[in-house]
Amino acid sequence: MQPITRFLADEAATIKLGEDLALALKVGDCLALSGDLGAGKSTLARAFLRAVADDDGLEVPSPTFTLVQSYELRIPVAHFDLYRLGDASELDELGFDEALSLGVCLVEWPERAEGALPAGRIVLSITHEANGRTVSISGPEDALQRIARSLAIRDFLAGNGFAEARRRHLSGDASVRAYERVDGRDGLPARILMDAARHKPGPILQDGKYYQQLAHIAEDVIPFVAIDELLRERGFAAPAIYARDLEQGILLIEDFGSDGVLDDDGNPIDARYVESARLLAGLHAAPTRRDIALAGGIEHHIPDFDRTAMKIETRLLIDWYLPWKRGAPATEQERQDYAAIWDNLIDLIESSEKNLLLRDFHSPNIIWRPEQEGIRRVGLIDFQDAMIGPTAYDVASLVQDARVTIEPALASRMMDAYLEGRRSTSSFDEALFLRDWHLMSAQRNCKLVGIWVRLMQRDGKPGYMKHMPRTFAYLEVALQHEALKPLRDWCMKTGLIGPESAN
Repeated sequence: MQPITRFLADEAATIKLGEDLALALKVGDCLALSGDLGAGKSTLARAFLRAVADDDGLEVPSPTFTLVQSYELRIPVAHFDLYRLGDASELDELGFDEALSLGVCLVEWPERAEGALPAGRIVLSITHEANGRTVSISGPEDALQRIARSLAIRDFLAGNGFAEARRRHLSGDASVRAYERVDGRDGLPARILMDAARHKPGPILQDGKYYQQLAHIAEDVIPFVAIDELLRERGFAAPAIYARDLEQGILLIEDFGSDGVLDDDGNPIDARYVESARLLAGLHAAPTRRDIALAGGIEHHIPDFDRTAMKIETRLLIDWYLPWKRGAPATEQERQDYAAIWDNLIDLIESSEKNLLLRDFHSPNIIWRPEQEGIRRVGLIDFQDAMIGPTAYDVASLVQDARVTIEPALASRMMDAYLEGRRSTSSFDEALFLRDWHLMSAQRNCKLVGIWVRLMQRDGKPGYMKHMPRTFAYLEVALQHEALKPLRDWCMKTGLIGPESAN
C-alpha cells in the first residue's frame, strides 16, 4: 500500500489528525513521529493522548528529560522522546518492548534509535511547507488500512457538516462494527457514527457460502438502514439517520444516550425489562412487510430464519465448544445425531407464528429514554441482522439476556407482560408459543456457547467466556420442555450438561 499523504493547514488540522490516529491504532502499534524542531510532533502526540483518554484537559508533559511518559488509558500509551537518548541499547532499559506488548508506543525523534525500533513500525514524517505542513504516513499494510479508514471517516464528517467535529471512541462489539461519538464543535448535538465496512468473506462452509451468508448476518449497512426505516415507520424508537455512505459503510445516526436497562452495578432494572417485553408484544402483534425500498433504487429483502441459518448457528456448539471442552473434536456419530435432532426440532416450528425478529434484543442493544412515553421509552439499536422467523426467538433473547443474569421472578414478569400483550391477537396460540420459546432458547444458547469459545480462540476476545456458566443455566431451562427431550438426552450423553458442564 502506498504511503498516505495529508496536508495540514494549521495546528487545528494537526490536532484532528491526532484524533483520527487515536481511532485507528491498536495494541502493538509503534508510531514513529519524524520531523524537525517545531514540526508539530508534540502537538500531534498530545492530541492523540487526549483523544484516547477522552479528556481535552489531560496533562501531557514533554518526556524530553524523562525519555518516556506512560499513560494507563483505554489503550495504554507510552510516549517516548529519544532526543537525549545516549545509545539505542538504552531503549531496552526504558521498557520499550513491554510497553509495546501492552499498548501503543509514540516515539518522537525515532532516528536516535533507528535499528532498535520494530521493523513493522508506522512512520509519520512531517515536513514544513510555505502555508502549512505535509504529513506522509508509511508502514505495514494492515496499519495503513486502519489509518486510511479513519481518515475516510473524517472526510465523510467534513462532507456532512461536521468538519470541526470532535471524535471519540464509543464502543466496539463482537462483530467488526465500531462506534464513535461525534461532538459538533459548533453547537450541534452529538451524533453516533457507525463504522461498518463490508464484511470480508470467510471460509466456505456449505453450498459455496460462508458463515455470514448461511446465517443471514448483514454484510453491509443496507439492512440496518432498511430495518431502521421500517421500525420508525411503525412508530418504534429507532435512531434517525442523518447521513450515510452505503458503499463505504459509514452512517451518522441519532444519539439515544447511554442509559440502558441495567443499573450502575450491572443488575437488571425490572421495570425497563418488562417495558421491553411489552415492546416485543407490539412488534409481533401486526404483520410486517419484508421488502423495503431505499433511495437510489436499492431494495432489502428481510431473510427468513430458515433451516440452514438455524443449523449453522447450532453447529457452533459442536464445532467450537465441544472440542474446547473435551480437548478433542466430536465424533462423526455425535455430529450426525446432533444434526438429526435439530432437523426434527426445526420441523416442529414449521407451523409456528412468524414475524420480524430483531435477533439480538438484549441489554447491550436497548437504550432507555425516560423523557418518552410507552414503548417509545425503549430505544432500539443493532438490528441489522433482523429476520422473519418464530416470534419466540426475540422473547427468549430478552428473557434470557446473555450478558446479565435474569432471576426467575423477573423472567416470569416479562413473560406475563408479553403474553398479556399478545392475547388480544386472534391467531395467537399461547401453548404453541411457549413450546417455541423453549425451542428458540435452546437454539440460541447452543449458538452462544460456541460463539464464546470462537471469540476467545479465533478473535482473541476471552472476556466473553465469563458468560458461559449463565448460558448453560439458560440452556438447562430450555431443555425442560418435553419437546426438547432428545436434545437433553444428547447433551447428557456427551457430558455437556450436568454439575460440571459449564466450567
